[in-house]
Amino acid sequence: MDEVTRTAVEAAAFRRLVAHLQARTDVQNIDLMNLAGFCRNCLSNWYQAEAEARGVALDKAQAREIVYGMPYEAWKARHQTEASPAQLAAFEVNKPSE
Repeated sequence: MDEVTRTAVEAAAFRRLVAHLQARTDVQNIDLMNLAGFCRNCLSNWYQAEAEARGVALDKAQAREIVYGMPYEAWKARHQTEASPAQLAAFEVNKPSE
């Protein structure tokens, strides 16, 4: 696979991942963190870092809006639920050390 095609395929896969996460509002970030070690916020942070590495100014709120499909505070108000004690306990075990 040539570099241009690889980049196009990777970009398309990323867009599908973002669309999937936007559609699956029932999946909480803490569940993603506990199972996969990353969440929507991680993805938006990576997006922001890669944009900035390429000289594109993008703040945290803008990057989150790209990943969430709406302002972060609106997503939280509509979709975020209170974490259960079990979710919080699992997060303490699995949280990143960064």
